[in-house]
Amino acid sequence: MSNIKITSGKFRGRTIESPDSKATHPMGAREKLALFNMIADYLPGANVLDAYAGSGALGIEALSRGASYAMFVEKNSRAAAVIRKNLTNLELLKSAGVSEGDVKNFLAPNSFDIIIADPPYDDFEVRSTELLVKFLKKGGILVLSHPTETPEINGLTLQKTRTYAAAHISVYIK
Repeated sequence: MSNIKITSGKFRGRTIESPDSKATHPMGAREKLALFNMIADYLPGANVLDAYAGSGALGIEALSRGASYAMFVEKNSRAAAVIRKNLTNLELLKSAGVSEGDVKNFLAPNSFDIIIADPPYDDFEVRSTELLVKFLKKGGILVLSHPTETPEINGLTLQKTRTYAAAHISVYIK
């Protein structure tokens, strides 16, 4: 296991575990900081979906910065167990849920203000992410980390894209 540091908010400076696995890839600190600077105004009180959650670092960062609830979707059972452990250690179980399974099969119990999608770059397909759009509230935002040129996503309008080395972060609004 390796550790990831929470960069801001209530849990700033605390560390969470990240599974050492080829099935997950933690977002770099610079990219994570940029992502949260791009969506800072949307976070207070938001319901957040962390798709392709890995360690849960992005959803936990959102909770640390004022989101009221985060749902984590992760298909790797080992990674999902790490997310549960991280939520337990930070006493966030009442503010979060974990759905173990593929994003393609996810059924949300409610809709979300923010969806953060950081899919594996070696298996990137925009169609899987498009399936999440139905869970986004009108006026909500989707943040997508992607390895290629900015994709069009049906039902959403691109607001901005930033590039950091091999990572591109795009923000869309519904």
